[in-house]
Amino acid sequence: MVTTDRLLTVQQVAELLGTGVRFPRRLIEERRIAFVKVGRHVRIPETAVSEFVAERTVQPIAVRPAALRRVA
Repeated sequence: MVTTDRLLTVQQVAELLGTGVRFPRRLIEERRIAFVKVGRHVRIPETAVSEFVAERTVQPIAVRPAALRRVA
């Protein structure tokens, strides 16, 4: 299987997610995100980051106006 997906460094993934480098490293260590070993280097496919974010995205709850409480 050949993929043309861009491979990102841990630093690039951290910047993309707005976190420190420890977070993507922990995801890799716990095998919670797909990654590729290139020699001693670790790279994360861009689609794996997109899938990770999509799976953990929480949608807002639609609240009906009648269900809202009045304040004072």
